[in-house]
Amino acid sequence: MPTKLVQAELVKKQKLITNIFKFSIFSKELVSCAKPGQFLEIRVSNDLVPFLRRPISIHSIDKENNIIEFIFQVKGKGTEILSSKQIGDNIDILGPLGNGTFDLKDYKNVAVIGGGIGVFPLYELVKSSPKDVETNTYLGFRNKELVTLENEFKEASSYFILTTDDGSYGENGFAIDYLKKDIEKKNIEAIYACGPMPMLKAVKKLSEETKIPAYLSLEKLMGCGVGACLGCNVMNVKKGSYDKVCKDGPVFLAEDVEI
Repeated sequence: MPTKLVQAELVKKQKLITNIFKFSIFSKELVSCAKPGQFLEIRVSNDLVPFLRRPISIHSIDKENNIIEFIFQVKGKGTEILSSKQIGDNIDILGPLGNGTFDLKDYKNVAVIGGGIGVFPLYELVKSSPKDVETNTYLGFRNKELVTLENEFKEASSYFILTTDDGSYGENGFAIDYLKKDIEKKNIEAIYACGPMPMLKAVKKLSEETKIPAYLSLEKLMGCGVGACLGCNVMNVKKGSYDKVCKDGPVFLAEDVEI
């Protein structure tokens, strides 16, 4: 897939909740070739520190207006610098990156499950799904204060469940438990997941038990984003060798990888 180095203008900035920001950038180059599941490598500063770019998943693609969106959580110095960008600023971006993407293939009834900040990369998959595909979405958060994008996912999904671990909002419990209850009733043909590792492991186990294919978006420390630094390896059990999450992923068929 084509990768471009662009200076993209920040045209809209939103603070969704504490330490969570959504950036909308204008870039014909990125929008022209971006796909659900891919990510961007973002240079947060012109200084040498922080030296490495920050990998951030694509949240939404607006082809009509040439707008691409990403959402990030302020976790350290790099993302703190990024959050200080203002509308009109140019952002140095390498992307779109990743050859493993969210692909609906020929499925007509799918489950989409996300947890915490892992819900962000799933939105474009749901939003861009053909009208004849049933998208059953399950989102899980720790508590009410951390809930984001509820209305957006609800509007884009055929069926929608939101859970909180402590029961402070939505359904009480874990999103995976509600998916398990619905999986036969809704005749789920495939599962698409992004979120914390315990959730992904639970999805992988569910896939093994039900023989329903699951596609997992993995997160690893990515130094370069293009497969050169070997910092994001994951074992491909079918090949008996390591794949690179940044280049071969970030989306993998669950049965192929050891997590």
